[in-house]
Amino acid sequence: MRLCDVTLREAVQLSDREYTVDQRVAAGEALDQLDIPFVQAGFPAVGETEQEVTATLTDRLDADVVAIARAVESDVTAALETGADVVELFVPVSDKQLEHVVGRSREEMYETAGKRIEQIRDGGAQPHLTLMDGFRTDERAIASAFERFDCPIVVADTVGARTPSYVAGYLRTLADLGVDLSRAGVHFHDDLGCATANALVAAQTGVDRIDVSVASLGERAGNPATEEVVTAIVQEGGDPEVQTDRLIPTAESVLDALGESIDARKPVLGREVTTHESGIHTDAMLTDPSTFEPFDPATFGGARRLVFGAGTGRGAARKLLGRVERKATDERVEQLLDRLAAEGPVELDGALSLAKEV
Repeated sequence: MRLCDVTLREAVQLSDREYTVDQRVAAGEALDQLDIPFVQAGFPAVGETEQEVTATLTDRLDADVVAIARAVESDVTAALETGADVVELFVPVSDKQLEHVVGRSREEMYETAGKRIEQIRDGGAQPHLTLMDGFRTDERAIASAFERFDCPIVVADTVGARTPSYVAGYLRTLADLGVDLSRAGVHFHDDLGCATANALVAAQTGVDRIDVSVASLGERAGNPATEEVVTAIVQEGGDPEVQTDRLIPTAESVLDALGESIDARKPVLGREVTTHESGIHTDAMLTDPSTFEPFDPATFGGARRLVFGAGTGRGAARKLLGRVERKATDERVEQLLDRLAAEGPVELDGALSLAKEV
């Protein structure tokens, strides 16, 4: 399984976002610290900014840089001119999108895609093909694309309409129809809050490529979060084939480069996720942090915060006193609790300093 980070291309689809070339290049260079296989940089046919971002990152990144294009000759030409390693065509395939987006039949779209794939190969890039709204398309029509085109094919849940059970069943049906899922990729959106779960289910079926985005930045509700997918795969004993120890600082660098902030409760990256203040929590975690943690944040380059204050209990106070080699008499425990209530919340070092003073 290989990850394709689509942050740089998807984030600009948000209705109120504009990023400079320098911001996107800095974010792309940060992503490269993960040793991620693919970075989707932009849509060169749109204009000079997309062209410059894609060309610059192609020169600078170790990852294969992906440029996207419609199945239009001029789009593919613009993508090839950036020198991108991969040119990814996207074509509508569902009945609704064929009728209302392009006004063409599926056969016409496949014929056109075939010509553009040859153009990409002739231009020296790797072709990939994304089937827009694929998860709302009859499985036999998708299977026929795998028979017809000898390149990686990404099946997209373009409107975020599918759930994990549906995705699992759909991919199993494709396999039953003879599709080699090791040639397949998936692209999900989070409109139902299922994107990360859908990505994990797809990974379990054996698909080759999973599209992800840092902090879920992307059109509408966004995409599977890079940090969530990587962390979950590791937790289940899998190998996401990236530098996991750089995950959190890399994501933070990407967000800083783009000027983006996240909610304190955002999974994996949010400040509150690795902050513990409850008396019961901090008491147990002073002995064994895994008591109230799903993962050790240090595994992914992060750190936990133990916070002490008015909610700190006597058990935690005794352990703090023990840490600084002070006998935990009832009087000292009460004094420490009073100091923590008055001066807290403080992190572990601050709490230990107070423990030394009582």
